Amino acid sequence: MLKRLGNHEYYCVVELALRVIGGKWKPLILYRLVDGGVMRFSELRRSIPSITQKMLTQQLRELENDGIVLRTVHAEVPPRVEYALSDLGQSVMPVLHQLCEWGRDYELRMAEGEDAGACRAVGGA
Repeated sequence: MLKRLGNHEYYCVVELALRVIGGKWKPLILYRLVDGGVMRFSELRRSIPSITQKMLTQQLRELENDGIVLRTVHAEVPPRVEYALSDLGQSVMPVLHQLCEWGRDYELRMAEGEDAGACRAVGGA
């Protein structure tokens, strides 16, 4: 049964979670924010060199709309804008840390079995 929550449509809660924090950039943004604490846009941009300014802006807006990231504008000239994880954003960090551990394990396993995998792919043992 199709459900709706805010601007998200989903069939199960895993799908909802992936719509909120999934994708190529959102996990990286969240990981940088937990690592760096409160960060300005330019700091975030430098910490993820391959993301474009437009994509970072879009992803931060989505994370803000979903309550994961807090955006604070300081009344200065020029305005200073800072981003930080909300309490809800902090609550997803154990999941991202587990994903990081899984990635390390995957990397090691694949590096160790790289030659054996190639042999199997060609019809060897």
